[in-house]
Amino acid sequence: MNDDLFKNKYRIPSARAYWHDYNHGYYFITICTKNREYFFGEIHEGKMTLSEIGLFADSYVDKINALYDDAQILSHIVMPNHVHLIISVVCTKCINNNNDIIRDDTDINEKMSMIGKKRGRMSLVLSKYKSSITRYALKNDIHFAWQTRFHDRIIRDYNELNNIDNYIKNNVINWKDDEYYPIITR
Repeated sequence: MNDDLFKNKYRIPSARAYWHDYNHGYYFITICTKNREYFFGEIHEGKMTLSEIGLFADSYVDKINALYDDAQILSHIVMPNHVHLIISVVCTKCINNNNDIIRDDTDINEKMSMIGKKRGRMSLVLSKYKSSITRYALKNDIHFAWQTRFHDRIIRDYNELNNIDNYIKNNVINWKDDEYYPIITR
């Protein structure tokens, strides 16, 4: 079977590092909204004003930190069209079993859980974050959508961690220089 096809449809290969199991380490995460739309609020004169969904996305970080004893969001910022996170994962009980077989008759939630386990603990935590915000939007009749996937960078040392943390803390001030700043403003 062609590895580029899933159910006879082309798929984009994973951007995850094939040599890393994502069950331990520090990661710099960027999650964008669909089409980089300003769902989370606006920046005026160097200050971020969060929308209702932006406030929920910001506060849900604390919930994630309370839910997991093996993963913590150490730093974050909610921007108009994306979220940056530094996440630490120390999962001693996680086992990455790449020999699981996902049957076609398996329930979709069970399939997603099995796929998530193969992708590592970090992906499971971020999936919870994204799905909780999406559910909140649906429940409160708020127009909202995520871009599929997210960008991650494995943080390799303390200096890199410090630099990324400073980038996050200064992201609002440097918004016009940000790669996620839209070329065409609203």
